[in-house]
This record gives sequence, structure tokens and C-alpha cells, in this order.
Amino acid sequence: MANIFNAVGRSARLIADEGIKTYLGRVFAKASVMLIPQSPAGQMLVDLGDAAELDWTLPAPQLENPIVVEEGPINIAWIMSPPGRESGGHQNLFRFIDFAEKAGHKCTVYLYTTSDFGPNLRDTKAMLDQSDAYPNVKAEIKLYDRKVGVDAETQALFATGWETAYPAYLDKTHARRFYFVQDYEPSFYELGSQAILAENTYRFGFHGITAGGWLSHKLSTEYGMTCDSFDFAVNKKNYSLTNTGRRNEVFFYARPVTARRAFELGIMALADFHKLNPDVTINLAGWDVSNWDIPFPHKNLSSLKLSELNTVYNRCAAGLVLSLTNMSLLPLELLSSGVVAVVNDGANNRMVSDNPYIDYCEPVPGALARRLSEAVNREDAPEYAKTISASVANANWEDSGVQFNEALEKAMRG
Repeated sequence: MANIFNAVGRSARLIADEGIKTYLGRVFAKASVMLIPQSPAGQMLVDLGDAAELDWTLPAPQLENPIVVEEGPINIAWIMSPPGRESGGHQNLFRFIDFAEKAGHKCTVYLYTTSDFGPNLRDTKAMLDQSDAYPNVKAEIKLYDRKVGVDAETQALFATGWETAYPAYLDKTHARRFYFVQDYEPSFYELGSQAILAENTYRFGFHGITAGGWLSHKLSTEYGMTCDSFDFAVNKKNYSLTNTGRRNEVFFYARPVTARRAFELGIMALADFHKLNPDVTINLAGWDVSNWDIPFPHKNLSSLKLSELNTVYNRCAAGLVLSLTNMSLLPLELLSSGVVAVVNDGANNRMVSDNPYIDYCEPVPGALARRLSEAVNREDAPEYAKTISASVANANWEDSGVQFNEALEKAMRG
């Protein structure tokens, strides 16, 4: 019985940290490769009733003749999964809600979930208020109820993840539909129902506003989706160059529970790196890896607070960030702290940032190890750290907020 309570407690803590979407997505990914019964239908990220009802191949009356706002502020509804303390996607989403509000628009947040765990609105609001990773927004936060829908005065309705695109489509409002897309979510799953249900959302006829150019290109060329994009940037208050001396450490964004972060590939690369540089400290952060077999000495930093990251980065000469879908925010943040960002090469990363100081490398363990080694052993490493930090001096989130608001307002003005 104690083990059951402990497991429930661990699940509750993970949900609070990650958010329901990340937690359940990870559970489903693990369940899909294990010989265990399928999760109950009601626990899928999307309500199966919503998925069964939605037929995007037929005309949808609520999507015809969408609202036009010729001037003035816009009433925006955002449907999202419940946020968690460490949910980077939600943190970025609230960043843009903040930008919309600062531009004069009114925002309301609707939390959508099929989970029996919640969300608890009081706890969610308390977490948002207490976290230094979330901006303070004015938006009212509500639970989404399909029978009620969004407020009648809603003029723009945003889906913010594949599962939320279903209630956003089916809602009876004639608000103009938008899709805030931060990653190519079908890739989060093995080929199957969830991957298809996620992919279908790009055919719903929504106006996409995407994180970076790769997603905009992919969704427009492969799905005919109308898209705008905003650039990635860096919060200089959080990430800056403070150590101008030599550094003898490296950083790896280690997320073994997130397949697209290529944890195993990174560990192989770092094992090779350690053979080349046995005296260099290797830091693993992003997840508690104490239960994983790591074949080299390392510091398991687990999940760091936002306020702790810059100190760690400034100890490191190089950082390994692997992403097999849309690029992570970390490469630019590492650069801002004077860290050489070694990133797997591919259009998904290059089309997001053309910063010449991101060290794009073929995703081969030996090649990645050599790039890290070269960065650590540069004779001019301290001066180079200043150069790469200066390269992102003008990459400001406020500019990205302007891009977002311009795209929103242009679409809403008809």
C-alpha cells in the first residue's frame, strides 16, 4: 500500500513540475512500447469524443466568416493544457500572452485536460504567481468546458498544442482561429493514432504563428497552412557573460524521458569526449539521471531553477544541445553566457537560427565529441566567449513579441 501512495505522490509531483501534457505524453510514449494494457481512453491527451466528432474534410459553420476586428484591442482566448513549474513550452506561451497584453489586447486562458488529476485552479494560479519563469499576466484563467465554450466576446481563439486544436475547432464561437505552434508534435509519438491525430490538426484551416522559420516552412509547404513566425531570442537578464576566464567544464541538456532530445546519442558522444578530456567536468542537467547508467564521471544537476542556470553556464566552455524536431531555446541562451553551443545539424535547427557561432555538427558520437573538445581547448577561448556572447546581443524577445502582434493584428484586420 505504501508503494502505491509513493507512486501516486511521485506522479502528482511530476504533474506539478511538468504539466499534465508533458507527463501524460511521456507515460503514453513509454506505454506504447511496453506489454501493458492500453491507458483508459479518457486519459489520452485529447478527448476521444472530440476527436471522433471533428471531421475537417467537411465544411465547419463555426469556421466560416470569422470575426474581423478593423481597429482597437482584440479579445483573445487561449486553450492550453495545464502548465507546470518546469514546462518550458508553457513558459514561452505565457511570454507571448504577456506581449499580447502589453500591446493592449485582452487575454483569457482556458485549461483543457482529460486527466483525472486536475487541474486545480488555485494551485495552478499559485504556481504561476510564485514562479520566476512565468511573467505576471492579467489574463483570467478558467477551466475549459465544451458545453459552455469560450466567452461570447472572444474574437481570436488560439490552439496551443495538438490536443487543444480539437476543442478550438469544435467551439461554437465564430472567433478567428489561430494555432500557436512551438514544435512538430506528431514526432512526439510512434506512428499510430496519436501521431495521426496530432498531424491532422495542421489541416484544420487555422492561421499558424510558429516558433521559428522551420515550422512555418514545414506546415505551409506540407499542409498548406497559412503561417507567420517569430524569431528565437534571449532574455539577457537571465543569461549573460560573467566569467571571462578559462573554463574547464561542459554542459549537456540531458532529458532521457524526452526522445527528441537524443539522450543516448549525447551520452555516447560525452563518453568519447571524456576519453579525450578526462580532466574536464561534465554537467548533466534537465532531468535527474541518477537511475541511468552513465559511463563517465559527471555532475547530475537534475532540474535547475531558472536563477541557477547562468552560474552553471558560465563555468562551461561548451554545451551539447540535441534536438530532433524544432530547435531548443538553449543554444542562444548558452551563447549569451559565452558557451559554444554544439547542436546536431539539420534544417530543423538551421532554419531557426543562422547564428554563425552555433557549432552545427553531424549527429555522430565521435564528431560531436571532437567539436566539444575543440571548443574546450581553444587557445583563445576566453576572448571567443566574449565574441559569441556579443553575437546575440540584439536577439531580444521584445522584438519577437512585435512579430507576434503584427501577425495577429494583420490577420484579424481582414
